[in-house]
Amino acid sequence: MKLSDYEAVVGKNVIEELRSLAQRLSGKVVRNINSTAVGGGVAEILNRIIPLLNELGVCAHWDVIKGGERFFSVTKKFHNMLHGRDEELSPKEIELFLQTSIENLKTMDICADIIFIHDPQPIALIKNKPLFKKSKWLWRCHIDVSQPNPQIWDFLRPYIEQYDASVFSSPSFAQTLKVRQFLIPPSIDPLSDKNKELSGETIEDVLRKFGIVRDKPIIAQISRFDYLKDPLGVIDVYRLVKKYIDCQLVLAGGTATDDPESNKVLSEVTEKVKGDSDIHVLAIPAASDIEINALQRAADVILQKSVREGFALTVTEALWKAKPVVASAVGGIPLQIKHKYSGLLSRTIEGTAYWVKQLLNSPEYAKTLGESGREHIKQNFLLTRHLRDYLLLFLALYHKEDIVNI
Repeated sequence: MKLSDYEAVVGKNVIEELRSLAQRLSGKVVRNINSTAVGGGVAEILNRIIPLLNELGVCAHWDVIKGGERFFSVTKKFHNMLHGRDEELSPKEIELFLQTSIENLKTMDICADIIFIHDPQPIALIKNKPLFKKSKWLWRCHIDVSQPNPQIWDFLRPYIEQYDASVFSSPSFAQTLKVRQFLIPPSIDPLSDKNKELSGETIEDVLRKFGIVRDKPIIAQISRFDYLKDPLGVIDVYRLVKKYIDCQLVLAGGTATDDPESNKVLSEVTEKVKGDSDIHVLAIPAASDIEINALQRAADVILQKSVREGFALTVTEALWKAKPVVASAVGGIPLQIKHKYSGLLSRTIEGTAYWVKQLLNSPEYAKTLGESGREHIKQNFLLTRHLRDYLLLFLALYHKEDIVNI
């Protein structure tokens, strides 16, 4: 996509502002580094935003660190502990993490004006900062760190505080740090295959592909198979609703190369749904954007029953499609859902089931809720707003003012 393609969605003034901001960064090189090229919201955002930065004249690159299964098992533990899980890192795990970081430092070309590190996996690359004295270093945290396990936070904080600035998705994630903090929520691309309008024929083709018949209401959660997304709890919600309304459940998601737990979660989900032909468990490979889009558009109610959540782009996607959403009041989800206005928030299985029943029994209310949700996303969480925030962030690195919120 080109920037001009977005004019029809956001207006000409927004595009002109982006061009104006980018002129002040002309010739700057930005190098993004994360842990996976496919799977999850981080890779998806980078895949969309980097070509637009380059079109604007900001030279943007994207590199992925290398690590074996043991390394990603350790960083998955980091992830869980940052979400507050009561675990403990062993000295051997820390040693493995640091050794893998050193190996990446030896092989990666990190040179750039702005080095943009995403999440904990590549955080220790900051060790190379003294070699690039003119470079600006950013650490972007995409996950919910509102109540981190103290051991992992104490381990990571000295690395974070070597960066020139840190970036979080929600005010509730901000921590006491010695470096500047910026608050930038994620976004979706309204023109991508996952979010663009689809014909009714395309939607029906996808449903046939997965053996789904629209003979009863569809409840859906489209999300990675991850304990923190609570797919097992979604099944409990469905079973409570099923007592009163004959419905079906779609649990669809994929895996990420840096998440070794996902296959285990998928196995547990598959075991729990045995014998119920109204539950469709779909393991969707990466790049199945049209399929995800169609499943979301076919759903009558979409859930996101996360236990902890950095932001939940799956919620953003569903709201953009004007779907009524019931989601957990955790992490960045309340930034997107204003309860009873742009969606419904819940904290329990019983509460979630209650709201799903309300929506299925009140289609006009469900429609109104979905329309309000779409407008909220249009105003706040589209890719062009995200691009603007990143341009302002890069510019702020060259000014000493203590800006904490873009």
